[in-house]
Amino acid sequence: MARSGIQYSDVQQAIDTLLARGDTPSVQRIREVLGTGSFTTISEHFRNWRIEREQNRDVPPPKGVPEVIVNVATELWREAQEAANQALVHYREDANRQVESAQQEAAEALQQTANAEQRESALAEHLRHTEQRLETLNRELAASQASERQWQQQAEQANQDAKRYQQLLTQSEHDVASLKERFTEELQQRQAAWEQRLAQEEQRNEAAEGKLMALLDTLRQERAQEEKALQKRLLQFEQRSDSLAKELQLKKDTLQHYQLDNSSLQQRIDELERNNISLKELHSSLQSELDKAHQALEQQHKTALQDENWQQQLWQRMEALQAQLTALPETLSSQEKEDNPPNE
Repeated sequence: MARSGIQYSDVQQAIDTLLARGDTPSVQRIREVLGTGSFTTISEHFRNWRIEREQNRDVPPPKGVPEVIVNVATELWREAQEAANQALVHYREDANRQVESAQQEAAEALQQTANAEQRESALAEHLRHTEQRLETLNRELAASQASERQWQQQAEQANQDAKRYQQLLTQSEHDVASLKERFTEELQQRQAAWEQRLAQEEQRNEAAEGKLMALLDTLRQERAQEEKALQKRLLQFEQRSDSLAKELQLKKDTLQHYQLDNSSLQQRIDELERNNISLKELHSSLQSELDKAHQALEQQHKTALQDENWQQQLWQRMEALQAQLTALPETLSSQEKEDNPPNE
């Protein structure tokens, strides 16, 4: 419901003013013309005006109006409608562009927000890794400091050991010098003794050289004899090798023959095994048939026993009937006698 204050006639006059100026009516422009009024009231009156205009669009002009005026008014009305439609299309395009721009800005804002969140997450992750790395470095620093103190202690201990070793080295050098002097003296003494022993050995060698030459001749003769014996043994070995090679070839031939025989025997064994399998299958089938025959024979035997019992019963009944037939004349005669007693 429209509120009191701005009336429909006021809105209609403002619309006529806008149309007379060639402007397209709108709620904002109507309010600018009126200078007051709420947008809700103006919007309701403006909607009613458009509904009324749509309803009166096809209403014929009143009678008595000159045709020229009617034509001019119709043409003006058509031009006004076209201008209004064009302005409306323009405003719609502007509105669509503004909506698209707003949507694009909203999408960009959302994208920027997502990017900011991603950057924040990445920074938080980087900060966490940095803190972890810092903690690791702190632990490594503490370990390095402890190791440094340990190495310093070891270095001090090494310096002390080096000083002690230096003292030992000095003492060792002094001992080596004294030992060197003693060794030189002993070497000179031993060299003199060796020279004396060498002269004695040379004299002994001259005496033993004759014996050595005789021994060499003896050894040469023995070697010649051993070489002859070795040649003889080599010849025997070659002969033995030839005979063994021939024997080996003979054994190879025999083995090949045995292998051929073995192959034929294996084939025969395979064939016998196949025959054995066939015989087993035949035996199984015959055994099955034999079992079936035994079952049938037992069934026939049972049937024969039943037939024999039935025959015995039949013979017994026939014998009873025969006895009755045999006794029948006597029975008949006795009955006749009873029926026909003798006359007194």
